[in-house]
Amino acid sequence: MGKDIQRRLVAEFIGTFWLTFGGCGAAVLAAAYPELGIGFLGVALAFGLTVLTMAYAVGHISGGHFNPAVTIGLWSARRCANHHVGPYIAAQVAGAIVAAFILYLIASGKPDWVTGGFAANGYGALSPGQYSLAACLVIEILLTFIFVLIIIGTTSKGAAVGFAGIPIGLALTLIHLISIPVTNTSVNPARSTGPALIAGGDYVWQLWLFWLAPMLGAFAGGLLGRWLWEPAEAMESDVRKEVAAS
Repeated sequence: MGKDIQRRLVAEFIGTFWLTFGGCGAAVLAAAYPELGIGFLGVALAFGLTVLTMAYAVGHISGGHFNPAVTIGLWSARRCANHHVGPYIAAQVAGAIVAAFILYLIASGKPDWVTGGFAANGYGALSPGQYSLAACLVIEILLTFIFVLIIIGTTSKGAAVGFAGIPIGLALTLIHLISIPVTNTSVNPARSTGPALIAGGDYVWQLWLFWLAPMLGAFAGGLLGRWLWEPAEAMESDVRKEVAAS
């Protein structure tokens, strides 16, 4: 394995670790104290800030996916090489699992602490608002679809250079504000896998939805993103070639 791919995989591991540890950590540790007042808004901001900070810290190394669904979405948009897909997803899942276990080690150090749902995702009885399987499936597909479109649009040629991390982080914050009551917000199969392994039981059995729905939404978002922005990028490239030739 070459040094380039090694660096990419380490960047994806670290980025997904931070997303899971920071976002789920806010839910498991800080949100457990009502007097702190962070609530849904604080947890949503925590997830957005993890992506924002890591997009600038290591995004230039790997592309800053930190999410198997984003990798699939960018692959369908022809923004991710075939040979990167499997290794990226493996690194992301590993980062999320390690983050969840370290978070568990910290959280369980408190006397009388109870694991509970451990910020895991669920539908039906495991949904924070008791939403149905169909409702959870639809919202996860839709929000991941929009998330991938935002990522592709803000990183396309013609977008403001160097600022993509801000709208992407804010988009993830908004996504959590919408869907925490419905599924506890996934849009990221790796982030779902780590906490589910700690929560155990039905949370593990329901993981299939939080892999299937984000992947479907991301794949569709990537296809539409390619259709929307690829012609503009090709036109810009042609103009540059004409200018160079003249």
